[in-house]
Amino acid sequence: MANLFARKPLDRLMEEAQEVGEHSLKRSLGPMNLVALGIGAIIGAGLFVRTAAAIADRAGPSVVLAFIVAGIGCAFAGLCYAEFASMIPVAGSAYTYSYATMGELVAWIIGWDLILEYAVAAATVAIAWSEYFNRVLEWFGVRIPYQWSHSPFEHDPTGMHGMMNVPAVIILLLLTMLLIRGTKESAFVNGLIVILKVTIVLLVIGLGWQFINPANHTPMVPLPTTYTTPEGITHPFGGIMGILGAAGVVFFAYIGFDAVSTAAQEARNPKRDMPIGILGSLVFCTILYVLFSYVLSGVATVQDFRSAGREASVAFAISKYMHGYEWLSKSVTVAILAGFSSVILVMLLGQSRVFFSMSRDGLVSPVFAEVHPRFRTPWKSNMLFFVFTGLLAAFVPADVTGEMTSIGTLFAFMLVCAGVWIIRVRSPELERGFRVPAVPVVATLGIITCGAMIFGLGWTNWMRLIVWLVIGLVFYFSYGKSHSRINTPPPEMPEGIKLSR
Repeated sequence: MANLFARKPLDRLMEEAQEVGEHSLKRSLGPMNLVALGIGAIIGAGLFVRTAAAIADRAGPSVVLAFIVAGIGCAFAGLCYAEFASMIPVAGSAYTYSYATMGELVAWIIGWDLILEYAVAAATVAIAWSEYFNRVLEWFGVRIPYQWSHSPFEHDPTGMHGMMNVPAVIILLLLTMLLIRGTKESAFVNGLIVILKVTIVLLVIGLGWQFINPANHTPMVPLPTTYTTPEGITHPFGGIMGILGAAGVVFFAYIGFDAVSTAAQEARNPKRDMPIGILGSLVFCTILYVLFSYVLSGVATVQDFRSAGREASVAFAISKYMHGYEWLSKSVTVAILAGFSSVILVMLLGQSRVFFSMSRDGLVSPVFAEVHPRFRTPWKSNMLFFVFTGLLAAFVPADVTGEMTSIGTLFAFMLVCAGVWIIRVRSPELERGFRVPAVPVVATLGIITCGAMIFGLGWTNWMRLIVWLVIGLVFYFSYGKSHSRINTPPPEMPEGIKLSR
């Protein structure tokens, strides 16, 4: 039983951080690349679509406070991620940190849990990308047939069923090929997308401010009540529970800043650059989010967003209220499409890097650690996750995995906050490029804030998380535990698999 909680020695982690060679992950990212990587992952589906859903279903204008709550929770977690990433610059993110502080079983749970944040989120966003791609095609009088842009479990009002979501699979394939080609190239494309969507977000804030109706912000926090969605799901609306529930929903808009930490082995100077990338992208996006949600909730009413149903988004609000700026509505659609692309890119990158580390530790197949001899990227891992995410995107509806992504990420954040506290006590002498101030306080507040948002998501999501973790434990005890290298010197891996730097 004791070896279930065996911790990976920190000296072994530091050795991995110092290895070099042709089969290593290539160090090509500077601080601005990492900030752009974080912004690329953060600004996407959550901001443009989830904000409207949170206004309609949970919080009304107090969605502004929900973004602040979610941002505070992310800030606590972000500080902890920054310390870990500057101290242990190894691919793997929360999985690696948990292995060093809380042992193998907890590390496995986190690694498995991160599939919800990265792979499942990539598939979910790819489905949304397909929907918006069809909207753009409609501007030119073209549309992909329903049956080839929806899963078999979906049907239109005429009763026509989908067969396969082809556009979602295509975007996943294209971005996977870009990741295989190289991290630097991927970061360059991501940087271009970031410039585009940040520009459009700033335009929405700047131009939309003049259309704010103060009556829509009165009261800022609606009285507590409940709201039942057209699908028959009842949520607390208004008051504290409405804000917490909305924070859990819009938390999806923050998912991604931690993906920066998965690129630690590809940063040129991780001790300095990782904290800049994580905290810089988080602070920048939080400011944009608060301003954006204030404008959106002031331009349109709660009832507007409810009546719009699945069409509720910032583009809808612009079309209805911001007369003379119809071009901005189309620009937002383009920004959403671009934003989805960069989110998918960073999620796929993060997922392959987590399994890269898990493979090095023997907990999953060695194939996930194979590095391309020319491009020095984990290409087989990228291809395997393309197959996994492609199958999800092609045949499973997006609403099946929606809030599971948020709850999985929040759970990971709680363990990272706990891990920083633990490693401060166990290994205070370790060199840290960045130190979290007031660790017991910040770590505890991070755990409490993220736990409160999990509470706000409701018991159905708790049960889904538990079922997912049980499935993961079956995999661990049937393969990972018997193949773990924690108690033995790591064997020589086949050519092309050994990680070196």
